[in-house]
Amino acid sequence: MTTSLTDVVEPAQDLLFVCSSGGHLSQLMAARPWWERHTRRWVTFNLTDARTQLHDEHVIWAYHPTTRNIPNLVRNLGLAVRVLRTRRPDAIVSTGAAVAFPFFVLGRILGIPTIYIEVVDRIDTPTLTGRLCRPFSTTFCVQLPVQLEVYPGATVIGPLI
Repeated sequence: MTTSLTDVVEPAQDLLFVCSSGGHLSQLMAARPWWERHTRRWVTFNLTDARTQLHDEHVIWAYHPTTRNIPNLVRNLGLAVRVLRTRRPDAIVSTGAAVAFPFFVLGRILGIPTIYIEVVDRIDTPTLTGRLCRPFSTTFCVQLPVQLEVYPGATVIGPLI
């Protein structure tokens, strides 16, 4: 059975999207009909694709690269503290990658619902960020039913792209 993003996130109105640029951002951008009716902010990397796709959005630039980069993990943890102290969202939503982890840890500590959406192209093994964020996720979503074999008990929301 597939659940919609609306069912997963409602009644949240103020959303914080945290994702890497590239494919992670593209998957969230594909959900625009859903998220455009919410108040929102974005945390992503200051790269050409993100600047182009989010030119009319409120964006906070994260530190990259993040994959296995401890100094930037610490910097992004500090960023998460500053962002979540400034304005607490109703929910934090992410498709990954590693930039999501410090926001999910802090969000969970602060009692902010965290919704992780595993990327659609990972069907036979979990992503590193999926493994790290799942324990801190209020709701863990997959896009395809076959991904339930990797993430039993996840919520299937259907493909974003």
